[in-house]
Amino acid sequence: MEAGKGEADPVSPSVSSNFAFLQPDWPGLLTEARRAEAAAHTEPRTACFYARRTLELAVAWLYQAEGGRGGCLRMPYKADLSAFLFEPSFQQLVGPAVHAKMDVIRRLGNKAVHDVRPVPSQDALNALRELFHVAFWLAQHYARRVSDRPAAALQFRVDLLPRPAAVATAAEQATSRAAQVAAQEALARQAQALAERDAALREAAARNAELDAELARYRAEIAAAKAANAAQPATAHDYNEAATRDLFIDLLLKEAGWALDQPRDREFEVQGMPNGEGRGFIDYVLWSGEVPLAIVEAKRSRRSAREGEQQARLYADCLEKSTGHRPVIYGTNGYEHWMWDDTTSPPRPVQGFHTKDELELMAQRRSTRKPLASLPIAAGIVERHYQQRAIRRIAETFERDQHRKALVVMATGAGKTRTVIALVDLLMRANWAKRVLFLADRVALVNQAVNAFKAHLPDAAPVNLVTDRATEGRVYASTYPTMMGLINEGAGGGQRRFGIGHFDLIVVDEAHRSIYQKYRSIFSYFDALLVGLTATPKDEIDRNTYSLFGLESGVPTDAYGLDDAIAEGYLVPPRAVSVPLKFQRHGIRYDELSEDEKDQWDALEWDEEGGEAPDEVSAEAVNQWLFNTDTVDKMLALLMERGHKVAGGDRLGKTIIFARNQRHAEFIQERFDANHPEYRGEFARTITFRTDYAQSFVDAFAQKDRAPHIAISVDMLDTGIDVPEVVNLVFFKVVRSKAKFWQMLGRGTRLCRELYGPGQDKKDFFIFDFCQNLEFFSQELAGSEGAVAQPLSQRLFNARLELIGLLDQRRQAHGVAEEALQSPVLTEAAMRRDTAALLHSMVAGMSLANFVVRPQRRWVEAWAQPEAWERPTQEQLGEVAAHLSGLPTAVRDDDEDAKRFDALLLGTQLALLRSEPSLARMQTRVQQLAGSLLTLSNVPAVREHLLLIEAVAGDEWWQDVTLPMLEQARRKLRSLVKLIEKSSRKVVYTDFVDAIGETHEVDLPLVASAVDFERFRTKAKVFMGAHQDRLALHKLRRNQALTAADLTELESMLREAGGTDGDLTRARELPAGLPGFIRSLVGLDREAAAQAFAGLISHGMATASQLQFIEEVIAHLTEHGAMPAERLYESPFIDIHSGGPDALFGADRVAQLFSALQTLELQPVAPAVFADDAASAVGFG
Repeated sequence: MEAGKGEADPVSPSVSSNFAFLQPDWPGLLTEARRAEAAAHTEPRTACFYARRTLELAVAWLYQAEGGRGGCLRMPYKADLSAFLFEPSFQQLVGPAVHAKMDVIRRLGNKAVHDVRPVPSQDALNALRELFHVAFWLAQHYARRVSDRPAAALQFRVDLLPRPAAVATAAEQATSRAAQVAAQEALARQAQALAERDAALREAAARNAELDAELARYRAEIAAAKAANAAQPATAHDYNEAATRDLFIDLLLKEAGWALDQPRDREFEVQGMPNGEGRGFIDYVLWSGEVPLAIVEAKRSRRSAREGEQQARLYADCLEKSTGHRPVIYGTNGYEHWMWDDTTSPPRPVQGFHTKDELELMAQRRSTRKPLASLPIAAGIVERHYQQRAIRRIAETFERDQHRKALVVMATGAGKTRTVIALVDLLMRANWAKRVLFLADRVALVNQAVNAFKAHLPDAAPVNLVTDRATEGRVYASTYPTMMGLINEGAGGGQRRFGIGHFDLIVVDEAHRSIYQKYRSIFSYFDALLVGLTATPKDEIDRNTYSLFGLESGVPTDAYGLDDAIAEGYLVPPRAVSVPLKFQRHGIRYDELSEDEKDQWDALEWDEEGGEAPDEVSAEAVNQWLFNTDTVDKMLALLMERGHKVAGGDRLGKTIIFARNQRHAEFIQERFDANHPEYRGEFARTITFRTDYAQSFVDAFAQKDRAPHIAISVDMLDTGIDVPEVVNLVFFKVVRSKAKFWQMLGRGTRLCRELYGPGQDKKDFFIFDFCQNLEFFSQELAGSEGAVAQPLSQRLFNARLELIGLLDQRRQAHGVAEEALQSPVLTEAAMRRDTAALLHSMVAGMSLANFVVRPQRRWVEAWAQPEAWERPTQEQLGEVAAHLSGLPTAVRDDDEDAKRFDALLLGTQLALLRSEPSLARMQTRVQQLAGSLLTLSNVPAVREHLLLIEAVAGDEWWQDVTLPMLEQARRKLRSLVKLIEKSSRKVVYTDFVDAIGETHEVDLPLVASAVDFERFRTKAKVFMGAHQDRLALHKLRRNQALTAADLTELESMLREAGGTDGDLTRARELPAGLPGFIRSLVGLDREAAAQAFAGLISHGMATASQLQFIEEVIAHLTEHGAMPAERLYESPFIDIHSGGPDALFGADRVAQLFSALQTLELQPVAPAVFADDAASAVGFG
């Protein structure tokens, strides 16, 4: 707003602001925050932009204050806001709550700059509200004077935001639109300025060393201010400390097995406190004999759970001096709980207290826990470099970065499960983990994981919680619903079997947003390290998944993609073939049929109004409810003709057909059996969740030479089946989920030795796609992961909240008086009162004993009070929706049909209140239901409301319909809708001649480069074999030191072999580098290999088995050029002696064996030398 118009400048200090408390120490932040406030109602996009800018400045200030030499913040790998926020040391500094708010501001700011769609005003309010909390935290911790800290009760106030003029003329509106366009352009320019400022930040970071001396005094002042401050966030609901203990903490402690029946358990006196009396009283001490395992500092619920950290630490110092043992520190206000073992890790939120055994183990680990980097990874479990790299990166995340979550991307078939088993083995040997929980979304995956642990880590005593809930072990595998139920066992007041510290590590198989959001209460409940596994390519993962793991979007903890695995020979590539079927792509049109087919069309029993035959059937309907014989027959014929064959070419290889639905799958099997009666119905089988004894078919399919050889599946085999012999996949349904597509593709990627005969390994697998999935994903389209659908009960809860909010707004806007309670006619006020009463009863029915409900205790208690529902603000209703709508409650309605009718009528009421166009569509749906009820007029319950049903089914009733009318209809008809017979589309079978077009192979972007590289490898191997007389290649095969000139010569040879810049880059990026890549093609000179092991057999005393073992090693090196030591513990080497090389050679000579292998490793390239020296180096001159 311009000052020249005589109105106050919204950025002027004279105008009140939510951020006024920033003025003393951060006037620059205040200026930017005011700009955001000024635009909140008029220019939401600009407000979000300035909120993000304010955050950037605040983060930069924190890095300046807490970074540098001796600071707690490390500089991230690059200087932009995302990297600054997700640097582990920064996340530890600000804590998860504040960090989450910062990330929301960043995302809203990015959206405002880059999204062309209008920015809703709510986004601006959300950004400002979150910015307020961030600024509040900053001032609470870093204000230089105590008097400058914001008051504990201070809250964000929407009414302080500048309001726009009440009414604008048409001319002013036009001017406003022009201003919006100008603002959008200005934001684009400012976004460019952000990038330039990021560059300046990087340059400034490089000068930090010069600034350290100047900043020392400044940082000392900040440190002093920080030490003097304590966070004091306010809450609306308060308890004193005694009530906090009685209501919340005692319950949680008892659940963890603490009886609290001794006088010393509470208000325990300690000496040596730095106060006038020299003593203090600890709220709780948790004892093991005379050893204080932990202390609990309880604060009023109005105060932060972490506020007493320093006080509790001083208590711990006193106890340590008097007992010789340092206790773990808990802080709680009854709602939030923090745990701090200040000898090993920073404070972290927890959902309760640990048991005596868990605290004793925690204390033992202070001295027995070993550095993860100091222990080897079990080569007998994983031997591949990328598996070991993933384990090391997870270990660094946990140990060095103190970050408790890790996300690993690894292609299907590359060994995710074995990688996890080796990680668990490492953590157990290092005393980091005693018990581990493995979670999967399907029983088959749980069974598979348990079997893998039994095979590779049997000492962990794996337990399948789905089938055996009572057994104890060290590794537990479960589905998510099973674990949800088990956690609540003992919730009635006894000790829970699975307390918060029961597991040290949780592994989430195929971690993605929908799983995490649906079952996140499990991950929040357990105080455990978390590892997520996914096969979805890292650039395809939903960015929300990254944020759930506290990671920057696109930057997982480690990644080994399908392209890498194919390029390095650990997986096989797909040959993706797109097959155009006319009906499948374009549907069936009556006027394009032959005369005979038109007669057949007319004779069909169509499920159309009046029984009339349609003019066409859409492609969407084909294989949904219309099944055409020739369409399926042509698919099967192409599969049988072009699919990979085994058994000398006489039998189709293992094949999975992905069908659309159960009836589609059954029809495919019917057509296969009709076309191939010679297989007697055993060659192809339908395997779905509805198939009786489906697992027996899966087990048979997994056996190489046993039928069935074709598995026709609906969802069941998309994931979780590990059959290396699968060589054909048929996509006979549309897939648009990226995660699901790559999981399905992964069914064929596994290696299979000698599948086609001796020395004839599986090289690739076919994808036959009849639904244009390949085209969709090859164009790198945005693919949908689908919205995470809210349960029906949650949608109803939120709809009723929205109804209350709109009714309150309507009453305030129009001054509607509240009617008397005894009014005989249903009114809007009565509707509002009844709706609030229902929601109140639902909240009151939420049990705080349930671990899902407990984290929301603050809101449950506040909204279980009837008066809370009398005058809630829009912001408060939003908080209720966010915190309470999805929680389980004792107030249940099991009539799903009635609830769906409720949802329809509530939606209709909301559309009426908002005057939305969707009202007409909803009206039609309600009229259809009423019309269906009219056909049931002989039912007494329907006859009782027949007049109302007739009215609702007609049009006149809907003219000037009111909210009470809709509500009356909802209440009277909701119990009747279940009487309406569920309609299902009649299945139609046809036999029209379909047309198949020309097939073509499609390159998938994520595997095309790997396939090209594999082809290059083959060409290069042939070329190198024909040029082994070249000097550089000769030296490489003889294991002689290479010079820079040799390396140049080797690169030149690769280019002569047809290599591109991309091929050479990929070769350089391989673990062994470019020389190692070439040696893998040409092998090691046999004489050079034999010479390395001569010392082992020169004494003439070697046994026949030892000589055979050495010969096998030399043969491997001659063919492959290199050999990792762990390979000695695999076949064929362990076939020579079951005890492996250790038992065969003995400790001393095994060390010689390893040393000999090391001498054959590639040496670093020698530095460049002068020409004369170079000539001498290669033996000339």
